[in-house]
Amino acid sequence: MAFELEHDWQAHLATPRARVGERAKTHLLILLCIAWIFLGLIGHEPWKPDEAQTISIVKNMTEGKGLLAPIAAGQQSIEYPPLYYWSAAGSGKLLSTILPLHDAARLINSVWMAITLLMVGMLGRELWGVGIGRQITFVFIASIGLVASSHLLMPQVASLAGLSMTLYALALAKRRPIRASALLGSGIGISFLATGLASALIPIATMLLLPILFSQWRSKSFAVVAALSLLVASPWLSIWPWLLYSTDPVQFHTWWHNSLSGSGTVTYPYILRTLLWYSWPALPIAAWGAWRYRAVLFIKPKMQLLLVFFVASIIIIGVAFERREIHILPILLPLAALAGGSIETLKRGAAGALDWFGLLLFGLLGALIWLGWFAMLTGVPAKIAERMQFLAATQEAHLNILALAAALTVTIIWLFVVSNSQRSNRGALTNWAVGMTMAWGLLMTLWLPWIDNARGYKHVFEALNEAMPAQYACINSYGVGAAQTALLDYYTGLTIQPQRSPRSHHPACDLYLVQEDSRHVTLTPGDDWQLIWSGNRALDRRESFRLFMRRPSSSAEDKDTGQY
Repeated sequence: MAFELEHDWQAHLATPRARVGERAKTHLLILLCIAWIFLGLIGHEPWKPDEAQTISIVKNMTEGKGLLAPIAAGQQSIEYPPLYYWSAAGSGKLLSTILPLHDAARLINSVWMAITLLMVGMLGRELWGVGIGRQITFVFIASIGLVASSHLLMPQVASLAGLSMTLYALALAKRRPIRASALLGSGIGISFLATGLASALIPIATMLLLPILFSQWRSKSFAVVAALSLLVASPWLSIWPWLLYSTDPVQFHTWWHNSLSGSGTVTYPYILRTLLWYSWPALPIAAWGAWRYRAVLFIKPKMQLLLVFFVASIIIIGVAFERREIHILPILLPLAALAGGSIETLKRGAAGALDWFGLLLFGLLGALIWLGWFAMLTGVPAKIAERMQFLAATQEAHLNILALAAALTVTIIWLFVVSNSQRSNRGALTNWAVGMTMAWGLLMTLWLPWIDNARGYKHVFEALNEAMPAQYACINSYGVGAAQTALLDYYTGLTIQPQRSPRSHHPACDLYLVQEDSRHVTLTPGDDWQLIWSGNRALDRRESFRLFMRRPSSSAEDKDTGQY
């Protein structure tokens, strides 16, 4: 929709260069956006809980299994459709000769996030005019909740790309109806094939509610866009479900029933609480924008679009998904769009406070990260080094020249940008985006080995695999979580058979794996089992694993009696 502004398609994301040095600054910020996307995608193991199921599914797909029914080890039914898993498996297969599978698969996030940032920037330009697309992109990447979520092996990353495409397409609907139809239909299809029916319902609900609630959207042109977009989306929405139904009707019916029933809980209070920090600094600026434009909030089409998309996202996410931060990602889209367009109306004192808060916050974070790294490397200061060793669960120091060079680069860029930027409303957003990129970059270069050591399961499950006897029939298990089961499959290929209680066991199995929680008494499968291995993550004081082997006498007795 034109929104009373003239545009030319080729000049999207262009920014006026009113001051000397603006061109150089723009180039530096583009480099920072690239750094924001790529830093943190490689160099660490799959982390629980977010990446565990995904990497198990990706491993199966690279082996030619579960292409239509993406089910991780330990899962009984499909959680999400396969689009993201297909893309991650393709990336993993292509790059696994030079990178570990999890790193190779995680690189696909760079494609999905590049699409998202491009759509967000084009949305800003379409809604607010030349130069604002960059500001909205800065608000978006400065959001605290986005940076970690977008670098994980999670289907929601692909869904976010699809939803950003739909929001931009709706903004473009009146000015370029054919192009908008193709983008809207494709975005609906991508979001559906990434995270399911609920995600696709967000743009569909927005598209239906806009003409119902507001007369400006009741036009033949928009009706044509809606009809054509559904036509474009129909292959995305139908081919995979039809193939799944044809090959595995039981899994199809289970997935369809779960899609319609939702999470079974209402998570609106959780969403609202989480948004207070997750969407910072977009939320306070967007709240100011809503107040500033309150007189036209229900009158101007661009405000109507952002408002309806925001409300539809909250309503659908609140009933369709469980309580997880990553499900809140779609809500960042309208918040960032409104915040970026409202930043110029922010009072100078408020903008200055926001700017100085960002400078102090990221300056302090950067200094602490560098200090922690230096202390871990040299042992000075001793107290900080001791604390770092406790948090990292290791005394091993890491000096990686490439990582150090990357850390120095992002730090120097941040110092250059903040020292040369003029104090202004737009400058505040720029400094936040650069600061977030710098802080994330330092964590993912200087501290990544220690973070990975504390969060990863590789060493635990490799030690378990080494303790396995040369010959065994199968493995009973009790208390092993879904994420741990998936990671056990990824690292060792071991298959476990869950039991309902620690004393129950499958008579054919001669091994028993128990996951214990320090809050409960020690769990043992009985006197006829002998402990042969125990282990836990170095930093984990609650969770531990114990592997038992059946004593030979009890094994023979079970075979005679057929005991279960």
